[in-house]
Amino acid sequence: MPPCVADRYRLRGIGLGMAVVLGLACGHAHATEITGAGSSFGAPIYGAWGEGAAHATDIRLNYQTIGSGAGQNQVKARTVDFGASDAPMTAAQLAQFHLIQFPTVMGAIVPVVNLPGVDTSRLCLTGELLARLYAGDITMWNDPRIAAENPGLSLPAIPVAPVRRADGSGTTFVFTSYLGRVSPQWARAQGSGTSIEWPVGEGARGNDGIAAAVRNTEGSIGYLEYAYAAGNHMAIAGMRNHHGDLVTAGPDSFAQAVTTAHWAGDDSHSADVLDGEGPGAWPIMAATYVLVPTDRADTPQGRAVRAFFDWSMQHGNDAALALRYVPLPDDIRVTIRDLLKTH
Repeated sequence: MPPCVADRYRLRGIGLGMAVVLGLACGHAHATEITGAGSSFGAPIYGAWGEGAAHATDIRLNYQTIGSGAGQNQVKARTVDFGASDAPMTAAQLAQFHLIQFPTVMGAIVPVVNLPGVDTSRLCLTGELLARLYAGDITMWNDPRIAAENPGLSLPAIPVAPVRRADGSGTTFVFTSYLGRVSPQWARAQGSGTSIEWPVGEGARGNDGIAAAVRNTEGSIGYLEYAYAAGNHMAIAGMRNHHGDLVTAGPDSFAQAVTTAHWAGDDSHSADVLDGEGPGAWPIMAATYVLVPTDRADTPQGRAVRAFFDWSMQHGNDAALALRYVPLPDDIRVTIRDLLKTH
């Protein structure tokens, strides 16, 4: 493997504020360097695209994994050439800060559990159960409401130990948005956001923190981006989706969810993939987004950012699939390329 290749799971271990620098050893002595910051969910694919673009173009990427909220703040302050966020900005916000926004890939959030002696491949949860677990309404794993969804599965009489993000997180935004979508009680009491007031649970920073806490705590439940959970061999619970199907996390259920995505008709270019109505669809899905200043389009970095993502929209699908993301539909990638040429 070339020295500049960034393995997905090494990227996941990089602490907040540390740079992922691609292309330094890839042979372009006079490459244009662009800087980006934000989403940890998107960091692996931007790393892979950065490595590929460094070989194919004269563009070198320096990406800071600092979280979605910080990524938005940095691009608004123009301290980076692009921001990355799992929580999309509204069309009004984009106009206010002179930004364009577009999705890059889609991915899934999954519940992970630590239930010794339980065949977790047979464990089924619903959105309402997740909301009650994280609200503290269900405190034992053998609660009759969980048992009703899992006939024939022996559930342990141990306390539920919810684990949630302590830092601002796009993953939390997606997860809490889903809980609010399926549970009116959650929507009223807790709401959604990159950071909320959690009623119960242990806080952990980043995907690494969630994974470590779940591994070390019997009876725990957490939420992680799928590729991280699968790559670290976490026990992933199945879900009852909007259609009523019991679905397992994987490429087929993710692809089914993308087919029912609702794309915004405004300048936010955002996609609603949560709680899709189609059969077989995984219910907790989202896109991750890039934010690019329109008032820097004619600078060397502005042109390089547009060229970088134009290249990625043309050549990035294989890397996305290898990293367990779901690529955007072809027509959306064409729309993004047109957006980059005109803004």
